[in-house]
Amino acid sequence: MKPLSFVFLGLSITSSWGNGHATTYRGLLKRLAQRGHRVLFLERDLWFYAENRDLPRPPYGRTELYHGLDDLRARFGGAVRDADLVIVGSYVPDGVAVGAWVTETARGRTAFYDIDTPVTLRKLERGDTEYLAPWLIPRFDLYLSFTGGPTLDRLERRHGARRARPLYCAVDPDEYFPERASPRWDLGYLGTYSEDRQPTLDRLLVEPARRWAEGRFAVAGPQYPAGLAWPANVDRADHVPPGEHRAFYGAQRFTLNVTRRDMIEAGYSPSVRLFEAAACGVPVISDAWPGLDELFEPGKEILVARSTEEALRLLRELPERERVAIGRRARERVLARHTAAHRAEALERYARELAPSPGEEVRET
Repeated sequence: MKPLSFVFLGLSITSSWGNGHATTYRGLLKRLAQRGHRVLFLERDLWFYAENRDLPRPPYGRTELYHGLDDLRARFGGAVRDADLVIVGSYVPDGVAVGAWVTETARGRTAFYDIDTPVTLRKLERGDTEYLAPWLIPRFDLYLSFTGGPTLDRLERRHGARRARPLYCAVDPDEYFPERASPRWDLGYLGTYSEDRQPTLDRLLVEPARRWAEGRFAVAGPQYPAGLAWPANVDRADHVPPGEHRAFYGAQRFTLNVTRRDMIEAGYSPSVRLFEAAACGVPVISDAWPGLDELFEPGKEILVARSTEEALRLLRELPERERVAIGRRARERVLARHTAAHRAEALERYARELAPSPGEEVRET
């Protein structure tokens, strides 16, 4: 089949500091490029990412930084105009203006890639148009959503999306696989601070650490308030770059998955950390949310805890043989359904479904 040309305008691919977008884009673009497609990623040059770039020059496709809307229009108007599919991501700076320009300029098809769908919809309900406005949604040919399930129907019926399709996060198995190392921690968590996630983190990790002095715990991620009190047996790291994620997961007996409130309410919103840890063969203890059982089988491929007592029971009483088996089964499920290659194949399929029919004119600018 003829290769396609993709242009992405995303939050960041060069820096994973404080965001989960970068690893998603990296895996997706890597696999699209391997499939022979032409890929261009455009990223706004922001100072906080500039100071924390762990992949300044991605080795797949082409990545370019721009300095604002005028620079974007001047330097990349031709690329946007001529691409088969132009994709604007959530949380892109000046996202409404960028999306309006893209849908006016592109002669091919356009898509909005929402890596934060429940958060986006809640923002729109409040009248918050930080990066997407209601009137802009129907202008895109495709709405790609990190959230599946009933939210897809809601996007089409209530928000006017022409086509809403799932494009979950994923994992790159070249980067995430089991480490041959003795666990250093009984339970670890990797994630940026979020006020609505903190109560669950307290319930499922911090309080277990307080009650189990012999246990070892770890929390890694930026932006945690300086005043937070951590038990002495909780190790803290401000940032773990993607290149060190595998070793971090591999040093845990169990890893914790914590979901933001909006994503729990929407359901069907798996975190990229969930797939990363599972790919490393580390059993995951997760909070509960609708759709989790369609991704992993609870009790066999993932463990669910709703209280401090349940978390402690899993950490201290689950037989080692079963712990290892759960991690192995989770990895098998991820490799079968949730790799970056699966997402690249899905995106290619969506793009070809959008392609103009024979004799159909491309849109005029």
